[in-house]
Amino acid sequence: MRHCSVQVRGLLTRSELDRYNALIEVGHYLENQKEYGHVAIVQKEIDILILPAIERLKEKSRQRDRDTEDYLRRKAEMEAEMKRIAEEDDED
Repeated sequence: MRHCSVQVRGLLTRSELDRYNALIEVGHYLENQKEYGHVAIVQKEIDILILPAIERLKEKSRQRDRDTEDYLRRKAEMEAEMKRIAEEDDED
């Protein structure tokens, strides 16, 4: 059984996490019984189950990128304003 990343697991809802843990447990049992055909089916269910959490992780990343872009824009504006003020002071 392949586990999803810690970041993805952290974004699973309580019910998704409970289902994820149950499916992992079933998958491990099936692996021990050498029922690899059934393991593949369980793994596919896990892969489908974690898709919403993966999307939430992607959205967090996109939001972080937007926040960074906004910060850099505001920083550039402040630096330009500081430069303008310094130039005005030099003229006086």
